[in-house]
Amino acid sequence: MTAALAVVVAALVNITGPGHYIHWGFIQISVGNIIVISLMVVTFLAAILIPYHRKGGRS
Repeated sequence: MTAALAVVVAALVNITGPGHYIHWGFIQISVGNIIVISLMVVTFLAAILIPYHRKGGRS
């Protein structure tokens, strides 16, 4: 199952080609890193903003 998933992901993403970078002033960052950082920020904000369900909370 894991090998089949790896083949599907490898077919979708070409990791052997040159990377794509974003240049902004003196900052240079790859598109892959931008995606990972933004997913981490979204996950962090969701963890803060989504309330936890509690049974028998304080009144």
